[in-house]
Amino acid sequence: MSEKDDKNRELSDDFEALLTASLSYTYTPPRRGEIRTARILQIEDREIIVDLGAKQDGIVPYQDLERMDKEFREKLTVGEEVPVYVVNPRDQNDNLVVSINMGLQRYDWDKARELLQSEQPVQITVTGYNKGGVLVRWHRLEGFIPSSHLTTVNMSAERRDTVNALINEKLDVKVIEVDQDRRRLIFSEREAQREWRQKQKARLLAELKEGDKVTGVVTGLRDFGAFVNIGGADGLIHVSELAWHRVDHPRDVLRVGDEIQVYVLNLDRTTNRIALSRKRLLSDPWEDAHLRYHEGQLVEGTVTNVVDFGAFVALDDGLEGLLHLSEMGDGSLKEPYSYLQKGDRLGLRISHLEPEKRRVGFTQRWGTTEETPETPSEDAPPPADPETPPATE
Repeated sequence: MSEKDDKNRELSDDFEALLTASLSYTYTPPRRGEIRTARILQIEDREIIVDLGAKQDGIVPYQDLERMDKEFREKLTVGEEVPVYVVNPRDQNDNLVVSINMGLQRYDWDKARELLQSEQPVQITVTGYNKGGVLVRWHRLEGFIPSSHLTTVNMSAERRDTVNALINEKLDVKVIEVDQDRRRLIFSEREAQREWRQKQKARLLAELKEGDKVTGVVTGLRDFGAFVNIGGADGLIHVSELAWHRVDHPRDVLRVGDEIQVYVLNLDRTTNRIALSRKRLLSDPWEDAHLRYHEGQLVEGTVTNVVDFGAFVALDDGLEGLLHLSEMGDGSLKEPYSYLQKGDRLGLRISHLEPEKRRVGFTQRWGTTEETPETPSEDAPPPADPETPPATE
C-alpha cells in the first residue's frame, strides 16, 4: 500500500470518528440554577462575555461584577475558564444571563463541606446581627453564628453596644452545619475556642513541669474548685488546695478575674489535665504555730463552717480550729445555727493547742470577770454573764 493510500485511510478514520461523535452528541440547553464551566471571550467595563457551550454566548452583567472581589475581578483574562451560574436562560432581551460570582460560590460550598469534615478553624468577617446571633461573611457566602456559639460577646447582656463594635471584625470559627440547598452555613466560635484551648493545653503540658510557679487568671468557680487560665489553657485548683483552712466554696477566697500565682501540682498528659494549688504558695500556719500561739491567748477569727456540734473558725493566717458547742457563749446553747453563721468575726481564746496534730480548740467561756467574747451577730443571744474582752494580741 502506498503512502498516499495510508494518508487517505487516516483521514477517513478521523472523519468517521468525528461523524460518530457528532451523531452521539445531544445538545442540552442551559437551565436556570445550573452551574457550567465557561470560557471568557471578552472583558468590558460593564460586562463579560463567556462561552458556555450554548447556542448563544452568556453575559455576566455589571451587577455581578460589582459583587466580585475587586482583586479577583482585575485578574480575570480572556481565554480563562470560570464556573458560571445560569441566572436566566433568556431574559426580556433574549440574553443568556450568567453569574461568575454565584458560580464561584460552588467552590466555597465545596470547601465548606471539606471544613465540616476536617473540623479545621477558619476566619470570618462579622457583617451584622439579629435576635438569634451574628451574621457573617466567609469568602462569597453568607453565614451565621448562633448566640449560643459565641464567646466574644454575650448577646443577652451586651447586645447593642458590644455587637455593633464587632461589625467588620474577624473571628476564628469552625463550620458546624452546611446545607447548600437551603443556603444554610452555620459557624461556631465556641467550638473553635475549644480546639484552640486544647492545643494550648497540649503545648503547656509539654512545657510545664510539676513544681513550677505560674501566674494565671481565675476563669470559673465551681463547688469542687476554681479554674485558672495559665497561658491559654485552664487548670483546676481543687477546693482542698485553695487555702490551708477549710474552704466551703471557692467564692469564699477567690473571684472570677482575679490574677493569682499558682503551683503546678500534677500534669496528666494522658487526659490533658493540669492540677494546680494555691495553698502550696502560702505559708503553712502550722509550721511555727507553737512560736506564735499559746493556750489562753486571745485571738480573732472568721467562721468558716457551722455544724451541729459547733463551728470551725479560721484565724487570719489560715490556722483553723473548732469552737465546740459547749464552748460557745456561756456553754448552755443547744444548737449553734441561731447563734453563729458563716462569715462571722469572733473574739476567742485558745483553749488547747496541739501543733504536732495540727489541732487547735477555741472557747468563748472567759476565765475572768474582766473578759468576755464579742457578740457574733445582732441576732445572736448575749452571753449569760457579759463582760468586755481585752484587746486582741
